[in-house]
Amino acid sequence: MRWEWLSKGRGQMVSIVWRHRLKAAGIHLGSSVLVAAVAAALVFGLWYPWPYTVLAGGTELFVLITAVDVVIGPALTFAVFDRQRKPMGELQRDLAVIVLLQLGALAYGMHAIFVARPVALVLEVDRLRVVRVVDIPEGEVAEAPQALQRLPLGGPRLLRAEPPTDPDEKFKAVMLASGGVDISARPRYWRPWDATARAQVLLRSTPLAQLRGVDAARKGELDAAVGRSARTADQLRYLPLQARKIDWIALIDGTSGDVVGYAPFNGF
Repeated sequence: MRWEWLSKGRGQMVSIVWRHRLKAAGIHLGSSVLVAAVAAALVFGLWYPWPYTVLAGGTELFVLITAVDVVIGPALTFAVFDRQRKPMGELQRDLAVIVLLQLGALAYGMHAIFVARPVALVLEVDRLRVVRVVDIPEGEVAEAPQALQRLPLGGPRLLRAEPPTDPDEKFKAVMLASGGVDISARPRYWRPWDATARAQVLLRSTPLAQLRGVDAARKGELDAAVGRSARTADQLRYLPLQARKIDWIALIDGTSGDVVGYAPFNGF
């Protein structure tokens, strides 16, 4: 009889411990999800507006960083939370350490997302290229025209690149490009989006009707992109758009030369 009583008492204690752990981990999980939601609003609402969530890998980076952070914190809380065996001071210390580690990891991840954010969409001869902060050689932002030296926080700025005319600068630009630093990533060659850019776009772009790779299965994607541009397909041209991992097209107003939309097709 005594052993049955002890066994029953032990079982009840274990059940209480598990309930406490699950409750604490659940509260921690809810708090972590709330913090992740605030971080998501910052990332997708400011640093990586559509379509740069795809073009610059914003979604991929955010999910990787926050998923790990949101899971690990509550899991550690579940592992250490034991009100039966730990004094309240020790338990509070353990939880504080977990929260500090979690916030530190989140801060590091958000910094990585911040420095990888897109800051310019640059016309480079016959294509547009997405430029991220990490693509820009160190110290070259100060060489940009005065009005362009502050990198934007609210999504990329539409610019054009003006190739160098000096022979030495041309050679240096070619050598850097061969090493992966394109002229579009060098702020000293950035210029505002102006009449020269629009004229160049109209000259280099192609009528949308000539876009290849639009079969019946993907026609709906193109129609949706055209619809978002508030123009008809006959009014649009396209230009290849190169990003970190994928190539899209930018939809161009056939009259003004302005960029009015994007579509997930290879323009080359």
